[in-house]
Amino acid sequence: MWTDWGWLWPAVAASALISIALVPLGHHVLARGMVFADLAIAQWAALGILLAGNVFPDAGQLARLVGSLLLALTAVSAVSLVLRSMVRHREAMIGLLYAVGASAATLLVSNDPHGAQRLTTTLDGDLLWTTALNLWPLAALAVSMLWWQFRLPERWADRLFLPLFAVAITLTVELAGIYVVFTSLIAAPLLLTYLCGTGVVLAILVCLAGHGLGLLASAWQDLPTGPTVVITTLIVSVILAIFSQRRVIRDAWLPP
Repeated sequence: MWTDWGWLWPAVAASALISIALVPLGHHVLARGMVFADLAIAQWAALGILLAGNVFPDAGQLARLVGSLLLALTAVSAVSLVLRSMVRHREAMIGLLYAVGASAATLLVSNDPHGAQRLTTTLDGDLLWTTALNLWPLAALAVSMLWWQFRLPERWADRLFLPLFAVAITLTVELAGIYVVFTSLIAAPLLLTYLCGTGVVLAILVCLAGHGLGLLASAWQDLPTGPTVVITTLIVSVILAIFSQRRVIRDAWLPP
């Protein structure tokens, strides 16, 4: 039985590294009140992947990563400008940034016979078919994010937040897709860390559990991986949040 499912280990390992990298970032995204910004940046990173694929069709993954990073950094610069100078209208401006990125991506592949498939891949990702080679950059990202979260002085952590965010989005969007990246950033941190007051480590474990169940369901029932992982991650997060809330309420009624 384990031999039959052994081919899934790179995808599960990638999910663990993605959870370690994105959940702490999501916690800070919520703290800064810029939830929609991560969706906009992810969309621009996906636009960079599509643009690089058009300009350098035979250049491979490196060209796509460079294109993704350049446009993710462009979006980060725009978000930073909005947060500094357009505070009252920041959600509207970031929403427009997302709409422009999504529209540009659609136009970019409109004349490509495989355009719809390429566009869908940027949304759903291809996490189920992760290879061992994909794990090295994710491992470096996860270690960097742990260092940023727990070892870096707060002043430097704040300064490096947006650039690191762009790098994290770049390395995860092509593999996992926009939907999975956004859910990994927001679901467990919001439902557990923010609403229930649990620690970041538990949120990481819950995110990984959701990913793992989604990968198994996708492989078992031949379902689209990205949407399946999104649904299972949200379900696991909601169940753990309800359990945590019930425990808090129960403890509040117990005598000291």
